[in-house]
This record gives sequence, C-alpha cells and structure tokens, in this order.
Amino acid sequence: MQGKGLIKFLVVVVTIACLYSLSFTFVTRKVERDAAAYAKGDFAKEKAYLDSMAGEVVYNLGIAKYTYREAKGNEIALGLDLKGGMNVTMEVSLQELVRNLANNPKDENFNKALENANVRSRTSQSGYVSLFVEEFKKLSPNATLASFFATKDNSAYVTANSTDSQVESFLQRESTNAIDNSFKVLRTRIDKFGVTSPNIQLQQGTNRILIELPGVTDEDRVRKLLQGSARLEFWETYHNVEIYPMLENVNGALAATLKETEKATGTTADTTQADSTDAGLLATLGASQDSLDASDSSANQLALQNPLFNVLRPATAMGPNNQPMLAPGPIVGYAQLRDTAKVNRYLASSAVKQIIPANVKLLWGVKPNPQTPEQLELYAVKPSGVDAGPILGGNVITDAKDDFDPQSNSPMVTMYMNSEGAREWRRITATASADANNKQAIAIVLDGVVYSAPTVQGEIPNGVSQITGNFTIEDTKDLANVLKAGRLPTTAKIVEEAVVGPSLGQAAIDAGINSSVIGLLVVLIFMIVYYNRAGLVANIAVVFNVFFIMGVLASLNAVLTLPGIAGIVLTIGTAVDANVLIYERIREELRLGKSIRQAISDGYQHAMSSILDSQITTFLTGAILFFFGSGPILGFATTLMIGIITSLFTSIFISRIIFEWMLTKGWSITVSRPWSNHTFQNANYGFVRNRRKFYVISAAVVLIGIISIFTKGFSLGVDFQGGRTYTVRFEQPVNLEEVRSNLNEAFEMNTEVKTFGGDSQVRVTTAYQIEETSDEADQAVLEKLNSGLAKIQGNDYEIASSQKVGPTIANDMKTRAIYAGIASIVVIALYILLRFRKWQFSVAAAITTVHDIVIILALFSILDGIVPFALDVDQHFVAAILTVVGYSINDTVVVFDRLREYLGLSKYKKEDEGETINLAINKTLSRTVITSLTVIFVLGVLFVFGGEVIRGFSFAILVGIIVATYSSIFLAAPLIADLDTKKLDESPAADPRSKAPLKPAKA
Repeated sequence: MQGKGLIKFLVVVVTIACLYSLSFTFVTRKVERDAAAYAKGDFAKEKAYLDSMAGEVVYNLGIAKYTYREAKGNEIALGLDLKGGMNVTMEVSLQELVRNLANNPKDENFNKALENANVRSRTSQSGYVSLFVEEFKKLSPNATLASFFATKDNSAYVTANSTDSQVESFLQRESTNAIDNSFKVLRTRIDKFGVTSPNIQLQQGTNRILIELPGVTDEDRVRKLLQGSARLEFWETYHNVEIYPMLENVNGALAATLKETEKATGTTADTTQADSTDAGLLATLGASQDSLDASDSSANQLALQNPLFNVLRPATAMGPNNQPMLAPGPIVGYAQLRDTAKVNRYLASSAVKQIIPANVKLLWGVKPNPQTPEQLELYAVKPSGVDAGPILGGNVITDAKDDFDPQSNSPMVTMYMNSEGAREWRRITATASADANNKQAIAIVLDGVVYSAPTVQGEIPNGVSQITGNFTIEDTKDLANVLKAGRLPTTAKIVEEAVVGPSLGQAAIDAGINSSVIGLLVVLIFMIVYYNRAGLVANIAVVFNVFFIMGVLASLNAVLTLPGIAGIVLTIGTAVDANVLIYERIREELRLGKSIRQAISDGYQHAMSSILDSQITTFLTGAILFFFGSGPILGFATTLMIGIITSLFTSIFISRIIFEWMLTKGWSITVSRPWSNHTFQNANYGFVRNRRKFYVISAAVVLIGIISIFTKGFSLGVDFQGGRTYTVRFEQPVNLEEVRSNLNEAFEMNTEVKTFGGDSQVRVTTAYQIEETSDEADQAVLEKLNSGLAKIQGNDYEIASSQKVGPTIANDMKTRAIYAGIASIVVIALYILLRFRKWQFSVAAAITTVHDIVIILALFSILDGIVPFALDVDQHFVAAILTVVGYSINDTVVVFDRLREYLGLSKYKKEDEGETINLAINKTLSRTVITSLTVIFVLGVLFVFGGEVIRGFSFAILVGIIVATYSSIFLAAPLIADLDTKKLDESPAADPRSKAPLKPAKA
C-alpha cells in the first residue's frame, strides 16, 4: 500500500485530536458530578457551585489551561430532547415594522395591503416587504409609497420624490436591520439569563430566530424575557468617588451580618428563617466560613472582614505621586465573572438595601474589557428622569452608524436623534459638561446592561453625537446596533416552542444509549460470524469510526440530539458498507485463484469506485437535509455526514493498515466461513427477464398508496399542520376514548389524542386558538387542557412536554420539505449523470427514487391508526425519507458501477445487453443483501430500543431500507433495459482511476 507511513501518521494525529476534543466533556462532567454531590439535590446550591467554578481552572494541560466556562464551551452539549429545556422560534413582526415606519396611517387600502401581505406570507416564499408592495400597488395603483413613508424620521432615506422602487429598497433594508438587531438583543438577553450551552441562530432569508435553551425549567420567565420590548435608555452617572463611601458601608454591614451569625449559632448561618434573598446571602457568607475552617489563613480572615471587597475590587488608578487613588468616571468596581452572582446576592439582601439610597442604581457592563477578559465592570447610574428613571429614552434615536474618527482613525459610533431628542440631548449634554474639571458621563443602557458610558466633552446642539473610546471595530458595530435597537418599530413574538421535561430527557438519553450499544454489538457479532477474521478487522474499523464521529462532533461544538444519536446508530450500520464491498470483491478475486495478498490489493482497488460513488450520493442527501432542516434534524444530518466521512477513512485506511500488519506477521486472513463462503456465488436469477412482473407489483402498490393518500391522507405532525402538542403522563393506564371525549368537550372541537410510549402516556394535539401566539392564548389552551384532563377521576397526571407551532411556521416547513425532496432527486440524478455519463442511468435512478418515496408515503397513510405507535408526517419523517433516498441510490450505484465496468469490456459489448445487466445485478447481490441486513439489524434495534420519540422515524427508515433494497435489485438496473439501450454499448471504459482493465468473475 502506497503512502502507508503517511496514513499511519494521519491516524495517530486524528486519534490524538479526537481524544483532546472529547477530554473537555469528561472534565466538565466531573465538575458537574462534584456540584451535584455538594448540593445533594438543592438545585440553587448546585447552580451557585457551578457559578463559582466558572472562572476556575479545571483542566491543566501544561501548555494550556482551561477554566470551567472554557471547557464547557468545548464539550459535547446535549440537545433539548436529551437534557430537557425549551426550543423557541421567534418571529420579527414585519407587518408592525412597516406600519410604524409609516407612522401608523389610517388609510384603508394601506392597512388592507398589510393584512393581505401577512396572509400571503404564510404560504409564499417571497419576502413580506415584496408582498406588501405588490398588494399596495393592486389596491392603490395611483398612490405612491413615498406619500406614506416620507416622514421626518425617515427623511435621510425617503423624500416626497422617492420612487416606489427606492422606498421598497428602504423597507427591505429596514426589515433586515430590524431582524439583525432583534437577533443581537435576544442574544444579549440569553447571555444574561445564564443558560448553559445556549444556541441562537438567525434563520437566513427569513424573519425568524431559532433559540435553544437546554436545562431551562422556568418557561414563563423565558417567555417574558424573550418577548419583552428592547429598552434602550440614557442615564446620568455618578463619579466613583461619590459611591465609594456607600460601598464601604455595604462592606461593613455584610461583615457585621456574618459576625452576628457566628455569635448566634457558633457555626455556619442557618438560612431557614431568612427570606430567599438573605438566605442566598447567608449561604454565601457561610461558604466563606467553611473555607476559613478548611484553611485558617490571613487571606481568608481578610475575606471575612471585607466580604464585598473580596469579590468586588474598587476601581482605582495611580495618582500623581504614584499613589493609588479612586479612578475617575462612573465605574465603581470590578468583579470576576464567576463572582458576579455573589455580588448580586450581596446587593439584593435586605440589610444592604437599607444602605443603598433610592437614587443610586448599580448596573453591570455588557461584557468584559479585552484587557481583562475575566472581569466585569460595575457602573453607578443616577435615576434623575421622569418617575426616577432614565434621563432620556431610546425612542428618540433615528439612526446610528459605526464609523472612524477622522482625526485618530480609530473606530467610533455616530448617533442621530430626532428633533425632540435633539432638544433634550442639548440640555443634557450642556449640563453634563458644564464643569470643565468634572465632566459627567452618560450611560447607554439596553435591558438593564451598560453598553457604553462616554464622558460628555461639550454641548451637542444638533442631535448628532460621536461616541469614541477604546473600541474595536466589532465593538462599534455592536454599539450601533444597540442604539438602533432602541427605536425598533417592531417586536419579536414566539411562534413556535417546544418544552421538554428533564424526566423525558433522561428517558431519551437511556433510549439513545441503549440503542447505540445494542446496535453496535449486533453489527460486531454479525461481521465476525459472517466474515470470520476479516470481520474482526471490520469491527475494529467500526469502533474507530464511532470514536472519530464523537471526536469530530466535540471539535465542532455540535449539539447531540436524539435524532443525532439515531444518525450515529445508522452510521454504525452503513459503516460496514464499504467493508462489505471490499470483502465481497476480495472473495471474487480469491475465486480467480489469486493469493490473499494480491486479492486484498485488487479488492481494495476495484471496490474503490463503488465505495466513493455510493458514499458520495448518501453524503449529498445529508447535505440537503442540513440545508433544508432545522433543530434536531440538523443534528441528524450533521452526524450522518460526519459518519460517512469517518467511515470512508476507517474502512479504507485503518482496515487496510491492519491487513498489511497481519500479512507482515504471517497471520492467516479469512474473509468467510465454510457456510458463508458460497453465498450467492452462483446466483443467476432472471431479474431482467422477469422485470415486467415487478413493474406490475410496484405499480399496484403505488396505485393503492395514492388512493389511500388522497382519501385517507396523513396524520400530520404539529410542525406541519400547526397547533399545540402536549405529552401527558398519567400514573395509571388510561382509556384513550375517555381522554379524547373529555378534551373534545373542553376545547369544543376535535382533538387528536394518541398513545405515546405506553398506555399511561398520551400525546394531545389541538388547533384551539392556533392563530394566537400570545402568552394569554398559551395560558387559555393550557387551562382548557387541564380542565379536560381533570375529569379523569383517580388518575394523577403531569405534562411532560409541550410544543407550539404557528401556521406560518407549519406552512414554511411543509414547503421546505417538498423542496428538500425535489432537490435530493435532482442533485443525485445530476451526480449520476456526471459520473456515468448516460442519461439512462440517471433517469432509472430518479424513477426508483420516486418509487421508494411514494411507497413509504403510502405505507404511512395506510398503516396510520393500525399500528400501535404514531406515524406522524413531520420533520423527522422528512429526514427519514431523505435518508432512504440516499441509501436507495447507494445500493443502486453499486449495481450501476458494476454494469459500467462490464459494458466497458469488449467481451460484453457483443453480448445481449439484458444479460449483461442481469449479470451485474447477480454479481452484486451478496453485497446488496449483506449490507441491507446489517442496516436492518441496527434499525430494528433502534426501532425497539430507541424510544417512542423516534419510533415513527426509525420505522420509516427501516421500511424504506427494505423498499430501497427491493427497488435497487428489481427495478433500477432492469429499467435501463427499457430506456433506449441501443447506445449502451458506447458506454465509457472502466473507471479511469483503475490502472488496468477490470476482469469480472465468471458466472
């Protein structure tokens, strides 16, 4: 084998890299186990422990040290379905945006155009602004858009003479800005919320933002946090020297509290009688006492005497005589990120609240300074505006741009205000800069976090301000977006959400682990039983493959979901595909009388074309899934694509290295057992001769399926039809009809109720108030649900999970699913056309692919309500369909590759083409059957042990693999015989990558 040394080096490097990537997960899990042991079931105590560890070094590699926060960012994060939490899709209201940009006109046609565009946007792929402009022109052909949008606030972009095209461009730009700014605001809010491993994605080309919050339990708080309006405010500030005496008093009060606690108890403070805030304070102080007991050092003594200043360092600077002094400006202290929660508990205690006057507010900065990446600044602002609030609101901002200071060429921000804001700003800045020796700073605050606090250098008369400082380009972009967010003339609402309870998440973890382990064992055992010692080599490659998949996922910071685990399990089955191709080819070479060394070499060489073609087509379907999918489907697509790459690496290189080593050692290598040596060896079935019989069988099944599809239809999942879905778990088995009857009465409409994972658990789907996405509507639906469930006497229940999908989201998902299916067929057909350079191959592959899709759709329609598990057509079903498409093409390409090989040899050019096609099918039959069996084995395990959440998903793939195996044998290649075969003898020669003509085995 050429380049053996390089391949060995590559294997070692990849192995070390994967070990490094996975090591972070082991480190963070240990810290979390320690936290759980320390807390003993107290969630608040466990969270406080982890907060305190955030900035502590927990992983020391010598050349690099990682804090818990950094290690956490590099671990394999668990998705919502494995950990529990919330999955939320926010939608920015572009209808509200356009209306507000026009200052809420009363024109009937204008508002009708807004409504019509809103309705059309639910099913159209065009953007909302384009739809609005179309509707406006229909309703008001003689009016101009400028007559509505040429307002004072928009004067920099729209004038009375602006054309409709110019106004439309302005609206498109404003809608893009609104979506981007909403994204940044939401990201900042989520960072403040303190969720571990959150995921927030702007769905490109849409006005939607996907948010995943693993581990969240307070759903109401999340909804309020995400849906609240962005509050941009300007606050007057205090000088540090004015606030320091107050902080000294706070520090003294905290120290006194600890001393009194020690006198009263003689031990760590008892928090049972304290209010919740003081309980947190005393627990913190108690922890300090514990640390003192552990190590009676002078540092700990000082910490007990100065509890606040132990975690909040006063802002100081060097004075004229190199003596420390209080730093000028509004920053009053610095705290390590890990200590900010402790500072907040101190400041929120009742004892401290009595010291801090009402006209002082302490606010954190938005992020650490680059020079001190582990520290956060604390600012002191002055409530001096209306109702003791900010001095000015952010609604006066008309625009903000990131720019460069022409004098220093450093990044800055230019801020523009409307006329009302300019008048107030002139007064505010004049006051702030009146004392040349004591100029005040104005804090720019969004959602209670300080983004910047520039010092006012002089009166600003025209409302145009330049904000300079120690900014990077990214800082100015963020600050400009924050300022524009303050005038966001729109809101973001939750249009889809899924809530998964932690108990359901643990059940999903158990199901995923069980299915993975059992699936792996089944494949390993089968390979050894069927391929003897070569099977052991394949097993080593499979184990390496799983290890590499996990390592790559960790290095990509991927989120592991239950469909992702399903992708790994499926990859375990398909990972042996390349090995089977190689082994079957080796067996053919051995039957030609070659030595084992030569047979292995030729087997790898001759199988390479089929391996690459089959795996590339499957990879393409994974890429299409990744492009069109969202949420958990992305996890499945990611693991599928990674698995294909790693399986190619392990089956081609690692297994070859092992074989070379065994040959060097003189070990006997066997690729079969006596009973399996002649499997399908002399197969000579008349697939082509009898093809029309199979055409009739397939046509009959397709016809029955189409009739069922158009008459019975499908059971659409909530993500395709919209609505709210709840998983309800009862203590005892329930009567399904009783639950359905009670809920139909409660909702006053038909409600879908299905068993879900057993007789004591049901899934409820209702379209009640589906058009409403407000919190009030959510509560109303929940009340109806509880009123119906409460009628079931003597059977307590809990709502384990919930999901909400708005009609717009549902229609978009259906459209994307259709596009994904069409794209997969087109892309694969084009690939086959490029690789085989004959349209007959491409058309035959496309026909069999459509056949497989229709059969699966038909079975889901026919069997829905008959089988004892849910057969919903949803996103998971689309993933299953595309996976089957990839696998079907995988099988078909192997047959095509052998056929191309035969047609490139002069011997077969003179023979009947139908017989040549038939020979190609028979010669690849063992590979097709063996590979299908291994995949069916692991899918059977996934179906039985994978859990109810993905049972329909695994059933679709399982059935699809069987159908795909059938179509690749009985339909795909035989179809070529009916597609203008006159020119098949002009097919290109054998794969140009081969160095010599390929010799087929004798029939």
